[in-house]
Amino acid sequence: MRQALLTVVVALPAALDRQLQQTSSVSNFAYGVLARLSMADEHTMRLSDLARDCDSTQPRLSKVMDRFEARDRVGRRPGPDDGRYTLATLADTGRQKLAEATPEHVAQVKRLVFDPLTAAQRRHLGTSLTRIAATVRQEFER
Repeated sequence: MRQALLTVVVALPAALDRQLQQTSSVSNFAYGVLARLSMADEHTMRLSDLARDCDSTQPRLSKVMDRFEARDRVGRRPGPDDGRYTLATLADTGRQKLAEATPEHVAQVKRLVFDPLTAAQRRHLGTSLTRIAATVRQEFER
């Protein structure tokens, strides 16, 4: 089981990254950033919260945000109540890039993760991953 987990943890993100790079010229990490912003209220988040939600360091996120901003996929501005933090807002071109990348990405996730499982295995996977994610997130936030 340990080897299977290691394969999933290492090979799945690499496979998803490869597919996204080939079909959309965006990394798996960058896709996740766009997706998180798209789900936020008004498509806007504090960069520190976005980094946390993407399990990223702020310097790594900042590099991606620089590239996104150069391509007009996001905008950044100081927080209106407290200039010590920065807000990121997903721009129309960022939403368009996400919309273009999503169908093939979702199909790849389905092929690699869900298609090999029975309905019962998918239900158990969801429950198991939720518990594991909660434990990992607690460790990450220490």
